[in-house]
Parts: sequence; C-alpha cells; structure tokens
Amino acid sequence: MAFAHPEYLVTTDWLAAHQGDDDVRVFETTVFLHRGEGSVRAESGRAQYDTGHIPGAGFLELQAEFSDNDQPYRFMMPSAEAFADAAGRHGISESSRLVLYDRLGSQWAARFWWMFRSMGCTGAVVLDGGWTRWTAEGRAVSTDPATYAPVTFNPTPDPSRFADLDEVKAFMESGGGSCLINALGRDQHSGEDGGRAYGRAGHIPGATNVPSGELIDAETGLYRPAEELAALFADAGAGPGQRVVTYCGGGIAASNDAFVLAMLGYENVAVYDASMSEYAADPSLPLVAD
Repeated sequence: MAFAHPEYLVTTDWLAAHQGDDDVRVFETTVFLHRGEGSVRAESGRAQYDTGHIPGAGFLELQAEFSDNDQPYRFMMPSAEAFADAAGRHGISESSRLVLYDRLGSQWAARFWWMFRSMGCTGAVVLDGGWTRWTAEGRAVSTDPATYAPVTFNPTPDPSRFADLDEVKAFMESGGGSCLINALGRDQHSGEDGGRAYGRAGHIPGATNVPSGELIDAETGLYRPAEELAALFADAGAGPGQRVVTYCGGGIAASNDAFVLAMLGYENVAVYDASMSEYAADPSLPLVAD
C-alpha cells in the first residue's frame, strides 16, 4: 500500500539535492514541552537550533510568531492577516516549496504543515525523519543564521481544517456520523496518568485513540509504512468518507494525526485547536476514564 499523497513528505536525499533551489525555504520548528502537575510549559527550540541546524534553514517560533496569543489557550491558530505577516517576514509566500522539520518526531513540523496548508501554501512538506535522520546520516550541519528576504504571503484560509468546542459537543450529542480521535498517549486517553498534564483524567466521550508517538518508527525516526498507519486509523473507526476531528492537549499531536490522515487520502479532517487545554478546564464537560 502507498500513501495517497506521498508528496507531502520529502526525504533527506531530496532536501540535500534541492535545498539550494530558489523557491525552496527550509525551516526548523522545534518546541520542547515540560509537563508538570496540571500544567505544561513550552520552551522554544531556538537555542538548540543556534548550536547547529540544517544548512540554509531558518527557525519559526510557533508560540511567539505563529499563535494567537490573545487567546487563553496556547498555540491557537492566528488570524489570516497575522499568519500572513509572520510568514512573509520569513520570506515564505503561498507558492514557496516549504520544507519543515523538527527534532522531536515531526509533530511540530506537522503542526506548521497543517497551518500553512490551511492558509493555501500547497507546496509545504515535512522532512521525513527530521533532524534525527539528517544527523544520523552524517550530513552537513551549520551554525550560520539563515534568513530569507521578506515577501508577501497571500492567504486563502480554509476554516474547515479546524474544529471548535461546538463541533465537539455536537459530536457527543449525535453519537455518530463523524469520528473523534485523541492523539495523546494511551495512558492519557485511558486516564491512567491521573490527568497530570491537564488537571482531569480521561478522554472525550466517544473518542478513540491513535497516539501521535505511534506514527513514527522509533528506530529510524521515519513515518511508519502507509499500510501500518492506515490500519491504526481504521482500527480507531476512521472511515474514508467521514468527517474526522483530531485532538490532543493543544493541537500539536493532533496536527500530526491530521497530517498522516491527509497523506492517507482522508479529505475531511480537522484539528480541534484548543483541545484538552479548553475541554478539561470546564468541569461541566464529561471525560471518560477506562
């Protein structure tokens, strides 16, 4: 079995051959999460980028530049205007061939992929294996800062790529018709973790579970084969013609699930952007622990 859209991924060989092309823009996107009791702290990966990165790669600050920080929840999708301004400052246009990578299993790259695709940048791709694969192969590393000349990014927003709490409530009330998938770990989904990160244990009623961390081969850092990924989502009840909504803690792991679903050919996929950060904060909303 092959991916319906293998073009959403590029290999390290491809990047090494094309990173000097005029329309290619390469960016690292790493963020580190530090989990505590009932809280999650985010740390930019910029310091690690500065110690060494893929030659020619810039760095995109998710929280500082590409999130709506007027919202009460972290990492919320910004307005089209704010997103376009930030992209343009980094030299990214809607027609750029945008290569995204991170150091942590590609979920941060997938988050940026989802955002850029939702704004009409159809040339956005994820580097399969990211920094882990690049360095494991002994490829060149640079500490030189990389910048691109500012350009204009003309957004064409697709709001159907994001879901809100009202859609999640409608899913619970309907009891079917769409599919809700939790991208958090299995202990978080079951409630075994005790709700350590988000204050309450369990998952949204009716949700199934495809952990973002299970999408990647632990040994190679690459996405698992298409047939294995397809089986994970089929077992979770995702039908090809369904509306599929993914969620996690704050829309990051959910974006990785959504990215893989897009590669598999699912055409009606959305990320619940506020995810458990919003849902678990409201004690009137039910959670299921099993």
